[in-house]
Amino acid sequence: MKTTTKAPTATQPLDGGPPLRGQLVGRAAETARIGAALAAARAQRGAAVVITGEPGVGKSRLAAEVLAVAERAGMATAGGRAGTVGPAVPYRPLVEGLLCLTRAGALPAPGATNAYGPHLAALLEGTPHPASGPLSPLLVAESVLRALAVAGRRRGCLLVVDDLQDADAATLAAVEYLLDNLGRQPAVLLLVTGREPGAAADLVARARQRGAAAVVEVPPLGPDAVRRLLAAELALAPEEIGPGLLDRAMTGSAGIPFVLREIAHGLAGAGDGMPPVLPAALADSVARRTARLGPGGARLLGTAAVFGPRFPLAVVQRASGCGDDALAMALRTATAAGLVVPDTTSAGWWAFRHPLVGPAVLAGLGPGERAGAARRAAGALAALHPGLPGPWCARAAALHGQAGETGEAVRLYCEAAGRAAADGAVDRALELLARAHRLTGPATAPGTRATVLERLLDTAVSGGRPDAVPTGADGLTGDPGLPPARRAGLHARLAETAALAGRPAEAVRHIDVARLLLGDRPDDAHRAVVDVAAAHVELHRLTPDRLTTAAALARRGADAAERAGLPERAGRALLLLGRLAAEQDEAAATAHVLRACALAHANGLPALRAAADLRLAGLAAARDGRPGPVDEAREEARRTGVLPPALDASFFLALEQLRRGEFTAAAERLREAAADAERLGLGACLARLRLADAVRYAHQGRRAEMEAALEGLGPLVDAAPGVRAMSYGLARAFCSLLEDAHDAAEREFALALAYDTENPATCDIGRHGIVLLLGVVAGRMGRRHHAEVARAGAGGTRWNRQFVALADAVLLGREGRPVEASAAAGAALAAAEPYPMARNLCVRLVAAAAHRDGWGAPVDWLREAEEYFHTAGLRNVSGACRALLRRMGAPVRQRRSGDAEVPLDLRRCGITVREFEVARLVAERIGNKDIAGRLHISHRTVEKHVASLLQKTGHPNRAAFASAARADLVT
Repeated sequence: MKTTTKAPTATQPLDGGPPLRGQLVGRAAETARIGAALAAARAQRGAAVVITGEPGVGKSRLAAEVLAVAERAGMATAGGRAGTVGPAVPYRPLVEGLLCLTRAGALPAPGATNAYGPHLAALLEGTPHPASGPLSPLLVAESVLRALAVAGRRRGCLLVVDDLQDADAATLAAVEYLLDNLGRQPAVLLLVTGREPGAAADLVARARQRGAAAVVEVPPLGPDAVRRLLAAELALAPEEIGPGLLDRAMTGSAGIPFVLREIAHGLAGAGDGMPPVLPAALADSVARRTARLGPGGARLLGTAAVFGPRFPLAVVQRASGCGDDALAMALRTATAAGLVVPDTTSAGWWAFRHPLVGPAVLAGLGPGERAGAARRAAGALAALHPGLPGPWCARAAALHGQAGETGEAVRLYCEAAGRAAADGAVDRALELLARAHRLTGPATAPGTRATVLERLLDTAVSGGRPDAVPTGADGLTGDPGLPPARRAGLHARLAETAALAGRPAEAVRHIDVARLLLGDRPDDAHRAVVDVAAAHVELHRLTPDRLTTAAALARRGADAAERAGLPERAGRALLLLGRLAAEQDEAAATAHVLRACALAHANGLPALRAAADLRLAGLAAARDGRPGPVDEAREEARRTGVLPPALDASFFLALEQLRRGEFTAAAERLREAAADAERLGLGACLARLRLADAVRYAHQGRRAEMEAALEGLGPLVDAAPGVRAMSYGLARAFCSLLEDAHDAAEREFALALAYDTENPATCDIGRHGIVLLLGVVAGRMGRRHHAEVARAGAGGTRWNRQFVALADAVLLGREGRPVEASAAAGAALAAAEPYPMARNLCVRLVAAAAHRDGWGAPVDWLREAEEYFHTAGLRNVSGACRALLRRMGAPVRQRRSGDAEVPLDLRRCGITVREFEVARLVAERIGNKDIAGRLHISHRTVEKHVASLLQKTGHPNRAAFASAARADLVT
């Protein structure tokens, strides 16, 4: 018997460090339990342990590790396996174990001595006993028991019997005898068995019940053990296994080591979302376990596999023709074999144990068998769920596709997509339509192929998903089997997706071809498709009249769509009209959007409804300056899958946050929205969002960062015409105003207007607000200009009202109407309340006129503005405010180091840093002499500071100042 002088105990963890390939991982607790039995055997107390679990979980691997631990501890070790190839051999695992002990020298050769009885000799020599005939299981077991006692007399003995579930009846009878009589022997009997129903499972259950054996259940590995085992297989450190790879490993293997080892390299090579390749060894394992279910069970499992990873049991039972008793037996056996498990998330559903079981079962079916199973499953599904409600429609489509019934599969996919779109699930509708499109090959009728592609493109446009357009989608536009009008419609739809993706040249080309194909006298349905698409594409042409042309096309398309009974098409045209009218006529814009909203509600069009609600919320927010409803409508649009309007709303909300000085929140919003736009390939949306980031820097006076952001916008400028004008009007000019560079700002606004004339923007770039105010202050604009702006819809937004009302105040002051000018200024500053930067910038612009013409409170305004700009670090405009105060003869506080320590209210009164130091001591009611001593200044200087404090704060004496200021100044 092999012994060692020193070995680790069996209770030592086997997975304490980074594992090597082939090393046991994650079984320390199980090994410790069995190690306790080994220790007892070395102390002359026998025990029996059963290792059980599902296939592939590592039962045999754990037994092998226990054998190694026992051998290192100096114990005699032996093992045998019950499974055989060919005819069953009685007592095979026991014979293998005894022969192993004989080879190791733990037992004398059977022919040399009859010390273990004639039964043992006959067993080892393979001959029948001459006196008693066939071997008796009880006497065989007793002989084995005595042999184990001899082998383990010094350091104990371990006998492992693997694959007990495959053992013959005689072996099981002998094992049961050993279980009942092992307690006083220095030996451990380790049985390894699966969970399959049968004689072995019954034997283990009886032994467990009467305490004859301890049962060790080997569970699947947890995430930490999976990480370490995967690292060992890939020759990596555990920390190199990222979360994505670990998630794929856990999902793909269900924590079963055999499966994990088989798929490890495939998982590492596959990208996120890619299923691992089915390994041959795993396929063979599943095939063997499936065969044990018998023909009926195999048919049941094959039918289940056509459903995918999980399956509805009632449908599978009906399709496979399995009775209730046979079903129960098949499920029990398949569960024990590690093939299926109940799906705890859905009543009546089952699932395959891990994702590769289903594909492995399908791999064992021939093409005809697979198609037949899918056909039977589709028939059973339709019978049990008439009308195929809910998700059953898409499942039936998938089954018909597997059965080779392409036409029915396409029809059902389209029907399921229509239901999903009606429920507001645009992404789901696109997924279903993409499946239908993949089924339509050259053998499919052109009309059917065109119908599927039309629906797919329409859904992609409404959801803003140009990324969902299949490769080669434009190939059908040249099919001579389609009428020219339908080909024109396909070109029009492709044009819209190209425009969304920021490919204007391609969009224009498709529209031009569509118009040629449409002919001179198209019907209303085809005219509506082309005109509405052309209206949206027109926004991407680089022409001065593009907005006017787009509005005309949208009106014509809306009328044709309503006549043809195409409410979704008409609604999209009306939304575009509302967008185009908003700058000049808010009432008309609202009327257009309300008509679109009515069409959406009347016809059950959730995507159109979400877009219309978002547009209405945006119009209201621009007017009253309350963006909350826009954010709510944006979230609803995102849930519905209507992404371009949602991203446009993010642009609007980010601008609103920038105007309110919420720069950090705006930056976060823009980052998230830009990531979405880039991921979905929405080039036009991405251009506007990147522009807003430049505006963010501009509104903080950070010119270098602004210019860098605008330079990065360059490649996207062509994707969103009008962005160039916006870059001057919304970004550069405002940055110049915050630098108090008015001449530069005037030039930049002029450039913005020039670019807007050449290629109009669809939002206000300052024409209806700040440009008017600058023109009025400079004397270039008068009442006529003011009236034109005031009449426009954009002039009534809350952002622009501050500029328009202050321009009115300047004009009223020049006209000698100071009271009315003050009232107009009050209304302007009230409108400007949410916008601190713009409010103080307006004050700086109009203060000189207000002081000259005697209206408003220019000195107070300038002090507040100077404080704001100084705190914001905008030195030029802050200095300009101080210079204006000096010209008005108002006292101007000096700016010294430590200004930030002076409370805001005192800073607004003009209190200097030194005066604040004096004020804190006055508030403590300390006398002038002591103040002079503490601050190391003269007594006369203290008197001057105290007098200045009283004058600036309006207090009659020291006591009144101390009482009012003590709570705020004394710490």
